[in-house]
Amino acid sequence: MSFKITDSVTWVGKVDWDLRRFHGHELSTHRGSTYNSYLVRDEKNVLIDTAWTPFAHEYVDKLAQEIDLDDIDFIVANHSEVDHSGALAELMKRIPDTPIYCSQNGAKMIKAQMHQDWNFKIVKTGDKINLGSKELIFIEAPMLHWPDSMFCYLTGEAILFSNDAFGQHYATEVMFNDLVDKDELYQEALKYYANILTPFSRFVPKKVAEFNELNLPLNLICPSHGVIWRDNPLQIVEQYAKWADNYQENQVAIIYDTMWNSTKKMAEAIAEGLRQQDETMKIKLFNLSISDKNDVVSEVFKSKGILVGSSTINRGILSGVAGFLEEIKGLGFKDKKAAAFGSYGWSGESVGIVTERLKECGFTVESEGLKALWNPDQDMVAQCRDFGKEFVK
Repeated sequence: MSFKITDSVTWVGKVDWDLRRFHGHELSTHRGSTYNSYLVRDEKNVLIDTAWTPFAHEYVDKLAQEIDLDDIDFIVANHSEVDHSGALAELMKRIPDTPIYCSQNGAKMIKAQMHQDWNFKIVKTGDKINLGSKELIFIEAPMLHWPDSMFCYLTGEAILFSNDAFGQHYATEVMFNDLVDKDELYQEALKYYANILTPFSRFVPKKVAEFNELNLPLNLICPSHGVIWRDNPLQIVEQYAKWADNYQENQVAIIYDTMWNSTKKMAEAIAEGLRQQDETMKIKLFNLSISDKNDVVSEVFKSKGILVGSSTINRGILSGVAGFLEEIKGLGFKDKKAAAFGSYGWSGESVGIVTERLKECGFTVESEGLKALWNPDQDMVAQCRDFGKEFVK
């Protein structure tokens, strides 16, 4: 499908209802996604981004139904990642001399991935293309979330094409924020930020300030995934500012894996202690062996503290906990508290290992942790409750 956003701007992307895993298998996408591509018609016609590689032929064929490909005067590649530029190779087979406007890093990365040296035009912040009655202004956005990322802004229509910023993996046939379920939209927007943009939070306020300094009106934000923000588009910018500021709610996440349910019993008793100490606190429990890790990351993002538990196995920790802590380390959360717990039968190293890993992840570790030998008895269950109470304090 294609549809008009304004008289001069048409969405020509792809809705992918079936997508369930992304970035290889690293990111879950329970609600699918979209690959948003935009065609701007004026005296000069410009195509902004394309679609993911598996849809390259379908994308180009449908684009050719929308416009004679030879009438595309410019292509803008805001980002070289293949979910945005994957159809570029197929498109360039048909219009090989068309200029491609991108950042310097964008040109390097497209060449490295596609092994083609097309007619690249390097742009930086403030550079413009005159389309006739409108201009396209480029704004570099490195590390939101790749070194090559950039935005572009269409004068006359006051549209910001923001690429990965302000997007969501969210398939929908009604592509505007005022037409979709608001709770679903913000769940996916937060998950997207927590799992993808958290390591680059320090760049968000700078980029927002830089855009504000341009003093440009804003009617629409058109990201590369998910809905177009037309109803109060600045709401997502304001939300990003909050999320970038070491965001946390009155919540604790208890995250664990268990072999014979002893560590699970500890987790549930700790949760009782948390609740007894603060009835207003949100408490989330996640068994990593059966939970979606990206959903858990989203809850860690929202939490002011986490408690991580693992049984001891072969003088180490369970692989699900080890992998999850490696994921957390890369995301670089700030200003969050943590502590470890776990059960054991022989040697009992898991709590010490988890404690050290939490420190490596940047958490403020609040205690030496809590260990339970074999199956927790009533005295140990009481200790777990007290452990939860002390963590709240």
